[in-house]
Amino acid sequence: MGYNQHHKGWNEIKTNDSWAIFKIMGEFVSGFERMSLIGPCVSIFGSARTKPGEKYYDLAVNVAKRIAEAGYGVITGGGPGIMEAGNKGAHEAGGTSVGLNIDLPFEQHDNPFIDSDKSLDFDYFFVRKVMFVKYSQGFVVMPGGFGTLDELFEAMTLIQTNKIHTFPIILVGKEFWGGLLDWIKNTMLEAGNISPQDLDLIHLVETEDEVVEIIDAFYNGRTLSPNF
Repeated sequence: MGYNQHHKGWNEIKTNDSWAIFKIMGEFVSGFERMSLIGPCVSIFGSARTKPGEKYYDLAVNVAKRIAEAGYGVITGGGPGIMEAGNKGAHEAGGTSVGLNIDLPFEQHDNPFIDSDKSLDFDYFFVRKVMFVKYSQGFVVMPGGFGTLDELFEAMTLIQTNKIHTFPIILVGKEFWGGLLDWIKNTMLEAGNISPQDLDLIHLVETEDEVVEIIDAFYNGRTLSPNF
């Protein structure tokens, strides 16, 4: 294939990229319009691979119940595992249950515990992540994988750099998260790559009661509103 053919293919890619802007814009507009009507919520993150009956699945159900009983809606990624547990707990407590679903070639399907009018579908991870950050009053992070860590560190980065308002970030499960926090303190902090006050962003807990106590204490006397 000669230079001209390569150049033609490159131009076609750039044209397709330009048209994709309209699809991206549509996802943002739809997401903003629907999420702005839902009210104060807390997002629950964690592994899609956690099965019903496992320790952290059951704990996520209880965390979500307590969040809903405290008057907050629950937002999850809409899929199975910890996401399903979060929606299940909110649903069983009679609270708002939101699912931000993502179209993936594996593992993702919306769970049956999302409110029928609060199930949103996204093609783009980055649009979906904006919805989590903008409309959550707190992040509850259960044990998970790369996607869970992605959400956790993005939120910490945005708060650290003052791009969004501070909100509670709560890690649930000392056995799972303890090693990561030790590394952050003993390696990242010691190297001078973060400041000591950056560690104040994170709470490490074991129980559903601790989760709600932290959220309630943070918002005592504060106004609830979108984060940017």
